[in-house]
Amino acid sequence: MILDGQDAAAIAAAAQALHEGELVGLPTETVYGLGADAASDSAVAKIFAAKGRPSDHPLIVHVADAAGVDHFAQDVPTFAQQLMQAFWPGPLTLILPRRPDVGAAAAGGQASIGLRCPAHPVAHALLLAARALGVHGVAAPSANQFGRVSPTTAAHVQGEFGEDLLILDGGACEVGIESTIIDCTRGAPVLLRPGAITREQVQAACGLKPLSRDEMAALTVSAPRASGTLEAHYAPKAKVRLMGARALQAALDLLGKGMDAIDAADKAAPTIAVYSRAILQTASTKVLRRRMPDDAAATAQQLFAVLREFDKAGVKLIWIETPPDTPEWEGVRDRLQRAAAS
Repeated sequence: MILDGQDAAAIAAAAQALHEGELVGLPTETVYGLGADAASDSAVAKIFAAKGRPSDHPLIVHVADAAGVDHFAQDVPTFAQQLMQAFWPGPLTLILPRRPDVGAAAAGGQASIGLRCPAHPVAHALLLAARALGVHGVAAPSANQFGRVSPTTAAHVQGEFGEDLLILDGGACEVGIESTIIDCTRGAPVLLRPGAITREQVQAACGLKPLSRDEMAALTVSAPRASGTLEAHYAPKAKVRLMGARALQAALDLLGKGMDAIDAADKAAPTIAVYSRAILQTASTKVLRRRMPDDAAATAQQLFAVLREFDKAGVKLIWIETPPDTPEWEGVRDRLQRAAAS
């Protein structure tokens, strides 16, 4: 059932459900999460089962404030504390050394754990209400089947898990892609997953340049497993292909020259969806087009909703113009490259 996240009674009901070991759908500023008590291994197991997610693939634990870190983490480095001060609440996850007595299932069995303090007011209210009942953190990966497109509305979550799941409706997500993940267990910040907070912002906040996963590999130091970092992820049902604007136009020109029979099974449905910044032309009747915003933040906000729209339309292929290779587009590029790898 979907409940109004602005309703105090709905918040109380969701907090009670978490306290009783049940799952809850909750909004954050990034995407909607599928939440459970992070300290309860049995509750966390329900997340893995519902999503079809491997139990050794770690979850991000959401806390109400920086004070909640002490319940799950220890030996927090100074630069991590600086990042919390600069970006929490907000779309930044920090991988920290885990206290050995808590959160093992949520951490996928690792000695580290991912923590985030979300900025969404409904999530914040739920975390405070849950903490009052003894739930100090909520493990909440994206509320979708494992590896598929993340949800950015309450309706998306209900479409994934049905009407029995209690879902707090907080409106459409403002950021639209998952949080930036910084590993803080290696003596220096390591960027494991790009997001709305850029590596330049991280460096400005803590005075240290974030290393990449490749740079860590060159040092023969293994980074911990982290949520949303598999090569193939965030994938719609349709096959995704990234290409430049010229290649897109050339492919559309071929369609207009008699290649509309790519999928003859359903002549009423479009075969291909196109998502691009460039203004493209086609005479084909088998193409569904959506304009990609010129702004990276606006694209991130709508990206997953657009992919879900294309799937709902029944297209078999999704052609997407490759985003610019600039820092502000890194998070969008990352999600699209993983979607295209599936």
